[in-house]
Amino acid sequence: RRILAFETQAHEQGGLSKDFKRKLKKAAYGAASNGKGRQLHPGGRLIREWNGKSHVVDVTESGFLWQQKPYRSLSAVARAITGTRWSGPRFFGLTSTDTP
Repeated sequence: RRILAFETQAHEQGGLSKDFKRKLKKAAYGAASNGKGRQLHPGGRLIREWNGKSHVVDVTESGFLWQQKPYRSLSAVARAITGTRWSGPRFFGLTSTDTP
């Protein structure tokens, strides 16, 4: 209900301000973000479907874990999944041109 009330109020007052939208993006992508993508923290999990199969990657202190095998970078995981060179953050949907 609170979300609907907020949306209704924002709509009635002409929408959200640019400053508020910027703050929302900053909150969504993490305050410590460098503006190029989302920050990953140990214990996090990334899920990506590729060729009809879901791939789960765990974020660890030293890198990433996919199929019980450690990797130092997301790009290495993406390469193992696809067999071709990929930007790991792009493959897992962590980069966007709309980041703050």
